[in-house]
Amino acid sequence: MKYGVIAHCTEYTMRVDALARAVEERGFESLFVPEHTHIPVARRSPFPLGGELPREYYHDSDPFITLMAAAMVTTRLRLGTGISLVVEHDPIVLAKTVATLDLLSNGRVILGVGAGWNEEEMSNHGTPPRRRWKVLRERIEAMRRMWEAEQAEYHGEFVNFDPIFSWPKPVQRPLPVLVGAHGYRGLRRVVRYANGWMPVEAAVRDAKKEIQNLRNLAEQHGRDPDSFDVTMTLARAEERSLAVNREAGVTRVLFALPVGEADVIVPRLDALARLIERT
Repeated sequence: MKYGVIAHCTEYTMRVDALARAVEERGFESLFVPEHTHIPVARRSPFPLGGELPREYYHDSDPFITLMAAAMVTTRLRLGTGISLVVEHDPIVLAKTVATLDLLSNGRVILGVGAGWNEEEMSNHGTPPRRRWKVLRERIEAMRRMWEAEQAEYHGEFVNFDPIFSWPKPVQRPLPVLVGAHGYRGLRRVVRYANGWMPVEAAVRDAKKEIQNLRNLAEQHGRDPDSFDVTMTLARAEERSLAVNREAGVTRVLFALPVGEADVIVPRLDALARLIERT
């Protein structure tokens, strides 16, 4: 099992270049960052974790520029989005952005994606909230065409273009796409158009059972069950949680870092590194 971290990067937290170096120096495999393009002032959508929306969600930096900065000061660290709100991007532009990041990082990108929960946010981008999962699927499928074909075309309800040239191409073939979704329907989406599943531990009742469901669906659709990545964002950093996830078949766990400057984050990284050593 691999170990990574996920962190909100803002103008008042530890700079991502310093953070990335610290993460890599302590032996972590990956750094993931979330995305919100903006937060509407008039918001009715409830925060999925309950309570008030934390301040950092209003201040998240652009994930791809942030990861590019991380890439330039590291050599091994995998660079992930957790998650990218693809339904808020033009797919032709996003395909080029992701491919460029993968090229310049020498193939270190992991694209975690989701359809989002903030309906007012996605509506500002022209995405109908009730159709957001179909928008996501079409955009991922279209980006795959652009990454893999010399002349790419796609014809769907929300994405539609005749043959185009789109360069650069990613170093990774295929570039890993992980879907942040839950439940049986979410697993079906993973098998249909992704390379892995990216759940949040607090929303998963039985990880072992869910991963077996994923493997069964993969076999039913003619895909190799062993090829799927399962990246779990932990609810708590505990030895028991690590053992349970390892036994369930999780391939990567992510520790959520606190929001703060280096004096807050670096001691936490050290504590997490010691936890990994004990397990």
